[in-house]
Amino acid sequence: MPTTQDLSLAIDLGGTKAAFAVIDAGGSLRARSKRVSRPRGKAIPFDDLAEAAREVVWSAGVTWDDVRAAGVLVPGIYTPSTGKAWAPNLWGWEEILLRPELESRFPVPVRIDSDRSGYVLGEQWLGAARGCTDVVFLAVGTGIGAGILSAGRLIRGSAGIAGAAGWFAVDPRWKQDYAHAGCWEAEAAGPALAQRAAAMLSSGGESVLPDMCGGLLSELTAEMVTEAARGGDFVAMKAVDETVDYLCMGIAGLISLLNPQVIVLGGGLMRATDLFLDPIRRGVLRWAQPIAAKQARIEVSQLGDDAGLFGAARLALHGEAP
Repeated sequence: MPTTQDLSLAIDLGGTKAAFAVIDAGGSLRARSKRVSRPRGKAIPFDDLAEAAREVVWSAGVTWDDVRAAGVLVPGIYTPSTGKAWAPNLWGWEEILLRPELESRFPVPVRIDSDRSGYVLGEQWLGAARGCTDVVFLAVGTGIGAGILSAGRLIRGSAGIAGAAGWFAVDPRWKQDYAHAGCWEAEAAGPALAQRAAAMLSSGGESVLPDMCGGLLSELTAEMVTEAARGGDFVAMKAVDETVDYLCMGIAGLISLLNPQVIVLGGGLMRATDLFLDPIRRGVLRWAQPIAAKQARIEVSQLGDDAGLFGAARLALHGEAP
């Protein structure tokens, strides 16, 4: 029978789904479940979170007495000194006092952090950065964010904002979009790839992309662009190439600043490994500090969508990397 030294409750609160799992100290997943994180357009109520947690613990065949702690990840900023979280995709633009809400509903200690911190912890424990002490997990999806381990410790910053890499300035030609999402995110995240391809089509390029989106360029997605690029579509391939250029600049900055052993690439856009990984590995060498660039491995996440759950478990069991 598992003991309190063995089991953790892991919760990864995303903008669209909330994932729950019971994970032991060896990394074995005992039970898991998912819920919509914004049912009826509002963040999942805390009572429903607590109920989902109870259900997954029960599904694992254990009780709360067997669970050491709960690790909870939020898609935004968490400030440990205040217990407040800022996650616009869930609770709007105002900070909420998250820690007391969870502590009052869970009968075990609760440890909270940002999702990007969880991702890097998960990959350092069981994924592409296993055994490394200096790691950057770069999530490239609808946005861009970085989880950072330096000498085995999480880098959170004075207010939990460290890792907001989407705000890197990689283009001096100011655009209004940069004020809302940050320059690097506006140029290199998934929506940027789709918008770049749409802009090229508006200039008259021939492509299969209009047929893929039913002629509505506003409905074009990054997934459509990557699919067309695999098929040799010129516009799609050019949009991917330009997006890779921006990705290389930002990743090179991370390598030069932090001198990591490994950069782990995750997020929705990085599922197109065949299109992005090797070009990024080559392009980074052009921009980064040369010694640091040669030392740093660039890998794709081995844990995929589960990186957050395993990171939340590591957070619950150890606080951060042991």
